[in-house]
Amino acid sequence: MQSEKDFLQQYNISDYERPSLTADVASFMIRSQQLDNYRQNAGSRLSLLLIRRGGYPFKDYWALPGGFLQPDETIEQCAAREITEETNVAPVSLMPVGIFSEQGRDPRGWIISAAYVSVFPEGDVRQQAGDDAADARWFDVRFQQTSGKDYVLTLSCGEISVGAVLEEEKKDFGIASFRIKENRSIAFDHAKIIAAALTVLRRRAKNFEVIFDFLPPKFTLSQLQRVQETIMDISVLPANFRRKISDYVIETDEYDRGAGHRPARLYQRRP
Repeated sequence: MQSEKDFLQQYNISDYERPSLTADVASFMIRSQQLDNYRQNAGSRLSLLLIRRGGYPFKDYWALPGGFLQPDETIEQCAAREITEETNVAPVSLMPVGIFSEQGRDPRGWIISAAYVSVFPEGDVRQQAGDDAADARWFDVRFQQTSGKDYVLTLSCGEISVGAVLEEEKKDFGIASFRIKENRSIAFDHAKIIAAALTVLRRRAKNFEVIFDFLPPKFTLSQLQRVQETIMDISVLPANFRRKISDYVIETDEYDRGAGHRPARLYQRRP
């Protein structure tokens, strides 16, 4: 009887075709909207980090930061390395979105992507294009259901606007998959990845699982509520939000004394 050792000595992995593997990262930040009147409630917008491709395929199209897996790294290490090399932004943590393996998704050949979400607090993140990226910018995100299973994705940065129309095909374990019906200047199938990443982010935000990662360690409840509302594109009654969030936060003895506003108590995430 053949042993496992004998089997492995005879086994030749090159007998089987193998795909290339890439990692792509959808990095989100919530940015404050500057208001002329400090008495108004501060606005905010969800933003996504994109790079403009410096080479073919899809030269000058906007894409998620990402690239090919190297032999000496895990796929998570690849994701962290690629976004750092292409944007000069280093993620603290990565949350899996899914595997994208549809035939023809990359014109270079059989290439499978492992997609991730990363989240950054507003503040010290300063993106800068590097490696094979010609540019790197934060785009404001609009992702709205229009009719039936159709969604419109719009990404805007100043005068630059890209986007797609997508149809939701199915939803498994709370993560939706999409088909691209129309595409405007987004490379590869990255519109599908972005749409799936947004559904993951919204599901986690609804359950208070990710909203803390958009803020510094100490925050006001109004700031926390604004994060959830911005991600989910909804409005929540403050009393309802405070009741639901009470099990997830603890008070501190500190206050936010922003100009023009009454001091607001600061909170921390409950361990």
